Amino acid sequence: MHVILAPAPDGSVVLRRLDARGHRIGPDMTAARPELAREAERIEREERPRWVWRRAADWYPGFLAAGVRLERCHDLALCGAALEGSAFAAATHYTSTFAPRSEPTEPGGSLPQLPAPEGQGSLFEDTPDHGPDADKLEYELKAQLAAIAGATQPGRLRLLCAADSAGALVAAEMQAAGIPWDSTTHESLLAEQLGPRPRGLERPALLEEKANELREHLGAPRLNPDSPQELMRALHRAGIEARTTRAWELREFTHPAIQPLLEYKKLARLLAANGWAWLDAWVRDGRFRPEYVVAGVVTGRWASRGGGALQIPKQVRAAARALPGHKLVVADASQLEPRVLAALARDDEMAAAAQDADLYARIAAAGFGGDRAKAKVALLGAIYGATTGESGRLMPQLAKLYPRAVAYVEQAARDGERGLTVTTHLGRSSPRPSERWQRLQQSTTAEEQRRADAAARDRGRFTRNFVVQGTAAEWAECWMAELRLRLRRLAGRGLHGELVYFLHDEVMVHAEEPAAEACADAIREAAAAARRLLFGSAPVEFPVSIAVVDSYDQAK
Repeated sequence: MHVILAPAPDGSVVLRRLDARGHRIGPDMTAARPELAREAERIEREERPRWVWRRAADWYPGFLAAGVRLERCHDLALCGAALEGSAFAAATHYTSTFAPRSEPTEPGGSLPQLPAPEGQGSLFEDTPDHGPDADKLEYELKAQLAAIAGATQPGRLRLLCAADSAGALVAAEMQAAGIPWDSTTHESLLAEQLGPRPRGLERPALLEEKANELREHLGAPRLNPDSPQELMRALHRAGIEARTTRAWELREFTHPAIQPLLEYKKLARLLAANGWAWLDAWVRDGRFRPEYVVAGVVTGRWASRGGGALQIPKQVRAAARALPGHKLVVADASQLEPRVLAALARDDEMAAAAQDADLYARIAAAGFGGDRAKAKVALLGAIYGATTGESGRLMPQLAKLYPRAVAYVEQAARDGERGLTVTTHLGRSSPRPSERWQRLQQSTTAEEQRRADAAARDRGRFTRNFVVQGTAAEWAECWMAELRLRLRRLAGRGLHGELVYFLHDEVMVHAEEPAAEACADAIREAAAAARRLLFGSAPVEFPVSIAVVDSYDQAK
């Protein structure tokens, strides 16, 4: 059963029941906003519906603030975005009412993000805008259910919508919970690496020392190393003919200024990304509460808005610290994308290699003379499109060992180069090429054709990775959804742990110490359940490495 939540003109909330096909069940109910949480809690307990709203972020944070957790939902915006672009549903001609619109992305460009959630205020404010009315939501839900039913792979699309919607609930719950964060430890780490907290816009003492060292080696006493233009001029005057200040390029030079410059850049990045200003802005009441953007990247990977949640550097991970009487249970899915490729391609030989905890070592033993580094370079080159240089040299051997896996990503690349879309296992399709890209492919001059060929190759690298990264994102969402349910069951047995962090192939649970091992078991069980959901009986294992620790830095 579905229950639509929608604002009413008088400021109350309409609750409309529909069956699995979107047909109404009985008359609408209404609830005054102060009574909504308790009414929803009653319906959740007695009927266990799938809640329907434009976006979970419009409603669910308010329920969480009121102490009410919901098990299932259908997020119309997320599902609409997935269905509208899916090749599986192309014949249904479905067009989403609520999915965000964005220009197709050029490979290598910035990836489109979802718009900022609306109505993030209290659920019980007098006049919040929680979106369209019940009739519009009902119309959209019926259109989505019809698109799924008419798709070439309805079961997969149904699972994709369920996974994205569950992800929306998880994202809201993780933001509400927050990562336990020790500000005193963070301050100590900053002081150790940067010096005491500076006043105003001054550089921290140790960072200024490094800047002075750099100025001395470059013979530029007034250099502002934070100015790219000044820095490039100083480098060129010193005979360092770098084209950029990227670390990989700077390391090609042997000048004595290079090492202090690299060290300065590292410290400056720490100050900018996770320094005192970050601590003041993002840590409240001992918790870091980032805002996750579900399917914020076109592949379906999550993004975050502010706070850099998906890039917590090693220098400050010790500040992510369990509360007294608790542990952090940190787990990551080992070599996730290569395992996903083995399952996608139904490559029995690679699947056999994926039975081992270290897939790269097994591949190295099979055909690279035991050289794990070469096996890793070859396989990641196949997935990410690095098919020149060392990766290109090793590719024929990889193709000989695992012809189906290599052929799978090669076909995705060829499709992309031709301007076609590619699709993940559950049905998320890559964006169509932009009009600019298509015009370029119709060029006639030699120079334009050179640029067209380069653009086609770029798009091929994008689509090659899209099918693997996107399917890995689907597995990860299913993993979290399954883990979320298992943690709720453990709580019913008095074993409490909450999911507080997610990073592509990694999760973190903050657990009461007696519950830590049970949470670790739940993580493993959820990974196995996610494999079954996506790939059935495919003989590919998805092992997870788990560390039960006091602070995040101890996990790796």
